[in-house]
Amino acid sequence: MPQTSLTITTRGQGLYEFTAQAKAFIKASARDEGLLTVFVRHTSCSLLIQENADPDVQRDLKTFFARLVPPSSDPSMAWVVHTMEGPDDMPAHIKSALTQVSIGIPVSGGKLVLGTWQGIYLFEHRNQPHERQIVLHLSA
Repeated sequence: MPQTSLTITTRGQGLYEFTAQAKAFIKASARDEGLLTVFVRHTSCSLLIQENADPDVQRDLKTFFARLVPPSSDPSMAWVVHTMEGPDDMPAHIKSALTQVSIGIPVSGGKLVLGTWQGIYLFEHRNQPHERQIVLHLSA
């Protein structure tokens, strides 16, 4: 089982941890070494490896990105052309471009080589709930 897909249901903007699902996939693969590639199949959300101990980190990241790229209804975003899908759509694409849609995590001893406080997150950039597809692929 070198590949699987996850569906993450979001409730709007924020970080959604799925480290446990990735660990379960590695365990089920029964491989000791390799590289886990995590890929999200969307253009208005992204992936992060981030601290999972203090929820203030997630709140601060969400606030930072909201200040960096406000909704297209904000006067500072008057230059935005793509607005058909709402004031959060183009800013979501920009946030996704500034982060990443694919990450690689080493696997050693049958476990993800993550730091003590690191977790794997889907970073939802849209206001409305979405069903997000993530592909996990373990290569030897």
